[in-house]
Amino acid sequence: MNSSTMARRLRLCVAAAGLAATGSWPAMAAGAMATGGITSQPIGHYDFCKLHPGECSIRPSNLAPAKMTNGLMRKLAGVSARVNAAVKPMSDMDIYGKDEVWAYPDKGVGDCEDYVLEKRRRLSHMGISLADLLITVVRKPDGEGHSVLTVRTDKGDYVLDNLTDKVKAWDQTGYRFLKRQAIDNTGRWVSIRGGQQVLVGSVE
Repeated sequence: MNSSTMARRLRLCVAAAGLAATGSWPAMAAGAMATGGITSQPIGHYDFCKLHPGECSIRPSNLAPAKMTNGLMRKLAGVSARVNAAVKPMSDMDIYGKDEVWAYPDKGVGDCEDYVLEKRRRLSHMGISLADLLITVVRKPDGEGHSVLTVRTDKGDYVLDNLTDKVKAWDQTGYRFLKRQAIDNTGRWVSIRGGQQVLVGSVE
C-alpha cells in the first residue's frame, strides 16, 4: 500500500493508536461481547435496508457461534485482506455528494461501512451464517465513529477492519464497541454493554 492510500484511509476512518498486532494469529479474545437490548439503527443502515429490504429481514436459523479453526481464520484473513486491497478508500461525500451512504463498493471505492458490507457478503457466500457476521459501530479514542465487521466464534468475537489486514480479537482493537446487528434479525440492532452514546447518525 502506498503512502497516499494509507493517508486516505486514515482520513476516512482514523485508526486507533497502537493497533498493530504481531504474528499471523490474533490474540485469543476475552470472550464474546456483552450485548444489551434493542437500540437505534444507524441512519446509513436504515437507508440501505430501504433499498435492500430482503437483506434486512433475514432471521438465521442457526444462532450458534462459528467454530474457530485454522481454516476459518485463514478464510477471515484472506477475505479481509483482499477486500482492503480491492477497494479504494473514498468518503461518501466524494462518491455520492452526501454523508452516511452505506453501499456495496461495486465500483471499487467506499468508506468503512462499505468495506464491512463487502466482507460480510463474501463470507456469507462462503457459508458463514449471518448470525456470526455482524456490522458493528465503534468509537475510536478520538471520539469519531467507525464501523467494523464482528465475527462471532466459539473462541470469542473477532474483528475485520479496513484499517488493518490483521484479524484481531475485539478486546485487542483499542475501540469502544457501541452497537451491532442482532444475531437473530439482520434488520435489528442491539447495544453493547459498556458502550457510550454513538456519535454517528441513528434513527430511533
